[in-house]
Amino acid sequence: MRELTYYVAVTVDGYIAGPRGEFDRFLAEGDHMAPIWASYAGTAPTDLAAAAGLSVADGPFDTVLMGWNTYAVALPEYPDPYRHLRQIVFTRGHEAPAGADGVEFTDRDPVEVVRELKAEEGKGIWLCGGGALASAVRGEIDRLALKRNPMLFGDGIPLFAAGDYAPAGFRPTAVTPFDSGVVLEEYVRA
Repeated sequence: MRELTYYVAVTVDGYIAGPRGEFDRFLAEGDHMAPIWASYAGTAPTDLAAAAGLSVADGPFDTVLMGWNTYAVALPEYPDPYRHLRQIVFTRGHEAPAGADGVEFTDRDPVEVVRELKAEEGKGIWLCGGGALASAVRGEIDRLALKRNPMLFGDGIPLFAAGDYAPAGFRPTAVTPFDSGVVLEEYVRA
């Protein structure tokens, strides 16, 4: 069975973006970049990876899931951002933009979709964001891979949006600190 991994950059105080979706303060350079890419190849938009000389082949995922707000951050420049992956965007009534031919848009129940994907053959499933989608599928998340950045946002989009109190345990499998200050924290469901 395929696994769902929530792989995302996050601040020390638990935000994956600023209040208006800002993410430009996350460290995009440093000694953490190459080792993290070696483990999570293919997790950059196709065109940005090509511009940086990074291969998107042989990564751990063949499918990426995004909420509308995460997807829309790169519009209108990148309507088909991860062409090397199967892309599914969960939307609540948004229309597909021009040029998004390789993106599947759905307003179906995210848990139902994730369960169907897990039953299919293939590589891992990457939950790219955001916090509301992560909360909706939190019971389906098998792994967490958090690129903890050494900064505080104070406000913004949380790693998980508020939801019902339902504790779920995870076990750390690796914690890798880098001189840049980024710490890659990896967990599996306990």
